[in-house]
Order: sequence, then C-alpha cells, then structure tokens
Amino acid sequence: MKLSIVIVNYNVEHFLEHCLLSVKKALKDIEAEVFVVDNNSVDGSISMLKSKFPEVKLIANKENVGFAKANNQAIRQSSGEYVLLLNPDTVVEEDTFEKCLNFMDSHVDAGGLGVKMIDGQGKILKESKRGFPTTWVCFCKMVGLTKIFPHSKKYCGYYMGHLSYDETNEVDILAGAFMLMRKKALDKVGLLDETFFMYGEDIDLSYRITQGGYKNYYFSDTSIIHYKGESTKKGSLNYVYTFYNAMDIFAKKHLKKKQTKVFSLIIKFAIWARATVSFFLRILKKTTFPVLDFILVYLGFYLLEKFWAIYYWGTADYYPIHYILVAIPIYIVILLFCVYLFGGYDKFRPHKLISGVFFGMISILVVYSLMPAALRYSRAMVIMGSILTFFILFIERYFLHYIKTGRWSIAENTSSYIIVGDRQETKRVTDLLRSTNLKPEFIGLVSVDDTEEKDYFLGDIAQIEDIIRIYHVNEVIFCSKSLPQSKIISVMSDLSKTDVRFTIAPEVTDFIIGSNTINTPTDIYVMSVNSVVTDDNKRKKRLFDFSFSLLILLFFPLVVIFCKKHFVALRDDLLVLVGKLTFVGYNKNDIKIGELPKLKQSIFSSMENIKYKNLDNRTIHRLNQMYANNWNVKTDWNILIKNIFEL
Repeated sequence: MKLSIVIVNYNVEHFLEHCLLSVKKALKDIEAEVFVVDNNSVDGSISMLKSKFPEVKLIANKENVGFAKANNQAIRQSSGEYVLLLNPDTVVEEDTFEKCLNFMDSHVDAGGLGVKMIDGQGKILKESKRGFPTTWVCFCKMVGLTKIFPHSKKYCGYYMGHLSYDETNEVDILAGAFMLMRKKALDKVGLLDETFFMYGEDIDLSYRITQGGYKNYYFSDTSIIHYKGESTKKGSLNYVYTFYNAMDIFAKKHLKKKQTKVFSLIIKFAIWARATVSFFLRILKKTTFPVLDFILVYLGFYLLEKFWAIYYWGTADYYPIHYILVAIPIYIVILLFCVYLFGGYDKFRPHKLISGVFFGMISILVVYSLMPAALRYSRAMVIMGSILTFFILFIERYFLHYIKTGRWSIAENTSSYIIVGDRQETKRVTDLLRSTNLKPEFIGLVSVDDTEEKDYFLGDIAQIEDIIRIYHVNEVIFCSKSLPQSKIISVMSDLSKTDVRFTIAPEVTDFIIGSNTINTPTDIYVMSVNSVVTDDNKRKKRLFDFSFSLLILLFFPLVVIFCKKHFVALRDDLLVLVGKLTFVGYNKNDIKIGELPKLKQSIFSSMENIKYKNLDNRTIHRLNQMYANNWNVKTDWNILIKNIFEL
C-alpha cells in the first residue's frame, strides 16, 4: 500500500463530502486507503459516508476524543508506506498526491511534507510553512512584530517569512491540515502526542521528526484549498486558551527549564491580554451603536423639551429636573429597546425603525396612562419625542451607511453571480441557486473554454476578469465536475486581490460550498431556506416565547383550573421565560434531527396538530424541514393555542 489518508471529522458533513470527492479524483492510479475518524458528529456525516463513500474505512467514536487520539486510531490500522493527515475542510488538486509522493520517493531524507495552502478567498495561508516556536519567535508573533515585518527572518520566524511561497524549501513545522509523513519516520519517533487535545500536536510531531534525523519540507509545486476555521471559531476565548495552552505543553516538553519559565510567563500574559482585549471589544461592539443612539436622542429630547416649555408653557423651567434626568431616559430606553426588537439594529431598513419607534411610543403611552397624575408630564412630549427619535435614528443611520458603503442609496446592492462550467452543470447549479433564499438579481454563465456555444455563455474562463468588471459580479461559483481543481485554485489565486467571493459546487450534490474569511461563517447554500434561524426570525421567536410565557403567568389561575399538571406547566413556562426552552420545536423522533438548524428543546412538537401520529422517519424529517424552512409566528401561535391546556 502506497498511501494511507486519515481524515478526522467533527460536524462538517458538507466539507467532508467535498473533500472526499476531491481525494477520490486525486487517488487515480495510486494504491491507497482512506480512513475517516468521526468524533461523534450529529450532523449526518456518518450516514452520508455510508451511503456515498462505502469504500472509506470509517471509525465512529462515541465521544469527541480530540484530534491527536483520533488520528492515532487510524494510523495504527494503516498499512501505507506514507501517511497523510488531512483536514475535512480541504480540497486537493487532481495531481497533488502524485506530485507529493514522487517528491518523497526522491528525497529519502524527507520525514514529512506540507504544501501551499490557500483559503476560500484565494489568499495564501501563512501557516503553509512555519518555524520552530522558540521563546523569541513566539514573543515576536504575540506582540505583532511578525505582522509588521512579514518577510523578516529575524521577526517573522514563526511563518519563515524570508522563504518564498513559490519555492520548495526545508522547514521546521508542518501544518496538521495537510501533513504527509513517511511511515518509517513515524515508527521511529512515535505517533501524535495525545496530551494535546487540539492544536500543537502537529508542531510537536514535526519537531520530533527532525529530532529523529529526518527533514520536513514545504512543497510549492501543488496547492490545496483549506477553508480554515470552519471546525472552530478562531476568535473565541476558548480557542485562544486552547491554542496557547498547547504551546505551553510543547514548551514544557521540549524546551530547557529556564526557557520554559520565560515561555510560560509569555503564554499566560498572552492568554490574559487576548481575553481582556476580546472582552472589551465585544462589549464595545455591542454597546457603541445603542450608546450613540441614546446620546443623540437624549440631546434631541432635551432641546425639544426646552423649545416646547418656552413655546407652549411660556417658561423654560416648566418641566421638573427629575423629568429630564429620569423620565426622558426611561422613554428613550423603551424606544430603543423596541427598535431593537423590530430589527432596527440589523441592516438599515426605514420600515423597521418606524415599526420599532411606533410600538415604543404606544408602550410608553399605555404605561403613561396608568401613572399617577403627578407623573403624567406631557403626552405631546412623548409623541413629538418619538417622531423626533425616528428622524434622528434615520439620519444617523443614513450617514453611517454612506460612510460604510460610499453610496447615498439605501437599496441593497444587487447580487450578481457567474457560474463557471459546462452547459449541463451550469444549468444544475443555476437551478440550485434559484431554489435558495438568495434570489440573485443576475446569473451569468461562463464556459470552461472557447469551444462552447457563444450565445449561451457570456464568455470563457480566460475572460473572467473582464466579465467580473463589466457585470459587477459579487460571487464566482465553480462547477468542480467541469473544471480541474488545479484550474479552480489557479483562478482563485489570480483573483485573490479582488472583493469577489468564491464558492464551489461539487458534482452530484445539493449544496454549494465556500468560505470568505476566517471570521466569516462558511457559505453553504443548500436546498432549504432555514428561515427559522435567521437573525430576524430568531428574535421574533424569542419575543413570541417571552410574551406568551408572561401571558400564561398573568392568567395562571386559569392554568391551575384547566391544566392537570399545573406545577409542571409553571416550571416549563418559567424555563421558556428565561430562554432555556421554546414552546414549539422539532419532533424529537427525527433520527436526522442533527442535520436541521439548531433550536432549543421544545415543549410542543411542530406536528402536534397532525392527526396521523404513526409517521415514518422520512416523513418526520421532511415535516421538521418544512417547519424550519417556512417558520413564522402564526405557526407557533396556532400550535400553542390548540394545545395550551396540554402544558
């Protein structure tokens, strides 16, 4: 056996399928075996593997055992002359394995090999080649010197910035996303260290390979796509802690005692510094906009109060000081909260501002009417202040929109796509794209060469830059059945400096997959719309649950009369109130529930009103999908009203 490929999967079904399709093409004429170790995924990965890739050797763990242990499980069963550790969120070129194996065969000193990696936007990933993480190297990376001097041997040792990405060179550290190793080297130095749960194990093994007398190489003659960051959220505090803690384990294992102490201090400082910065940035990000709104609206209310007091009442001091310092801030908080509930803090939509401000004004007037006469200062101020609030928020958002986009028009940019492939595949992908909730304004087709029908296509792939510019294209979708992966990667690299996004449509699948940046969620356009998990609908569903739970508490004496298990009803209602449960959700008997958009555990199923209870699994899953795809408040209301006394 020439090659054993090991892929560790955890809840990335679509990426895994895309990866395996590319691996299958690249293994032509190579004697190889493919292992997939699944770390207890709940997204349907295992059923997909069994139905579409029966030749893959599956190891299904009952728990998440971590990256190192999962890889070792497969390596121990492997029989290849070479072992490749490959991430599931990667796509390889058709000749990647052939080129890499030829290089390893001709370089008997090579213990391990890595390749050029690009992200989903066509940009080269710096971790394609890395240096040994000494105390100085890590210090430079943590304080930002590596970023400031990206090509310096002294300051950018972490990414070996002095070496070209277009030249094959000896390196210290290989990336675990694509790590090809000689099995004899592994037999000599040992497998991955299972002390590392995630991150750091590739650094540790790379170092041990060099200590065993072998060399590690960065191989520039082939490229892969690595949709970096899809299995983990790179910006999270948990990632920061896990990554730097792995560095600490490595230091204690391989560095001298004196170096380890300094290294540990740097690591601890880095964790606390990143955590502190991350905490304050999160707060700042969430509060800056509302605080700015509050300040501007309060200023507007204050000037309005002075104007109205002089104009209508004839004195500037008509309203008491506590009205200005207490009542007006309360009004503003209510107005802004209602604006938030109606989506006024999402995309700039005037109708959402109008709805939020109007609902807030009505809420204030209702509460106002219940207050003692001494505290009812002025209905006119409430109404005029609410109208003024709308205009302030509108003008503020209008200017911020201009600053951000450079456009005075608030209409959304039309979404323009081009699909690159042959006639049959471009038609399939066009139909798939139109079945989603994206509703593109323009879809153009680009052929893979100049032999296709001219009338059917805008042009061929050689003209893609001109097509993008002329038609103001936002996104390019490649049909992998029509194009070699090497060509796709080449075009992505050539266009990496543009703002165009790239996605790939794997053959014989019902999804299109791509990634824009590390911090942006992957774009997976599947047949379903998944409207229940849009930001707007999540907020509406939560507001409905919150309002209805308050209503039940208000009329709880009736619940006691009509509900047999009234204490259970009270408990569940309180759990909905605090957000631990939702009133309506999926049928729990769905064996593929992990493939659906995530919802909280529910009291009632979306199928409560269906007369026929003995449904097969396929029907249950389909009905759950329909609930997810077509959710609205009315659906939950009807189910809850008809089953209210079953609480």
